[in-house]
Amino acid sequence: MIVVTGATGQLGRLVIAALLKKVPAARIVAAVRNVEKAKDLAALGVQVRQADYTQPANWDAALKGADKVLLISSSEIGQRARQHKAVIDAAKRAGVKLLAYTSVLRADTSVLGLAGEHKETEAYLRASGVPAVLLRHGWYTENYTMGVPTALKLGAVYGCAGDGRISSATRADYAEADVAVLTADNQAGKVYELAGDTAFTLTELATEISRQSGKAIGYVNLPEADYKQALLGAGLPEPLAALLADSDTGVSKGALFDDGKQLSKLIGRATTPLAAAVAAMVK
Repeated sequence: MIVVTGATGQLGRLVIAALLKKVPAARIVAAVRNVEKAKDLAALGVQVRQADYTQPANWDAALKGADKVLLISSSEIGQRARQHKAVIDAAKRAGVKLLAYTSVLRADTSVLGLAGEHKETEAYLRASGVPAVLLRHGWYTENYTMGVPTALKLGAVYGCAGDGRISSATRADYAEADVAVLTADNQAGKVYELAGDTAFTLTELATEISRQSGKAIGYVNLPEADYKQALLGAGLPEPLAALLADSDTGVSKGALFDDGKQLSKLIGRATTPLAAAVAAMVK
């Protein structure tokens, strides 16, 4: 039995879809906060169990009979480590044979502010004694391509990443890699640094948007504080604005560049090119 947490999230749904190509639906458990949102998964034969990161008592039932667990990191900044610990504790009680955790690229040495909770989770996981594998995800290409419509409207891509290079891949790429590890043998103790094959700067992102849209799009590099204010002005909540601005500064320091190509080795193909991801957003 393979349990996927956060199974109705953006990554979780892609993981379930990839798992269904390799594992019978009856052997897959979608652990979700709201079971109503998982009716489509249940219709495919996937077991749906209610489990909320904020309710530790739920997890014993959610992980009952689990051989493997994919712990997809919580999206609740500042609460992640505590929430992850509840799942790890339940996994230990359940005697799972492998817990895979979606961490962040080079969590142990990363300068990114968001790496702190991942590093804390990794340490807790090691101390727990639960057999584990770390799936350290780099940036999702969608983190930038979701801003393509805004860039087209404003005539520019804004950020504070300087000339830093981003080795991103799509969520679908990461989901396939996660499933490749979940369905392989002898994974406990391994650490995967997962990132896209080809890196780009935000200037190159702007150039690609220009090429595909036929509109002149440039990159405007701002001081971190100014970029955070711009994000706040666009309606983003303060924690998310701060995280995105900090992450862009981290990009300028090389935090999201990686050329190890472990992701493409796992999925047996090249990662999705930036041009293809941009094309999906240029109307």
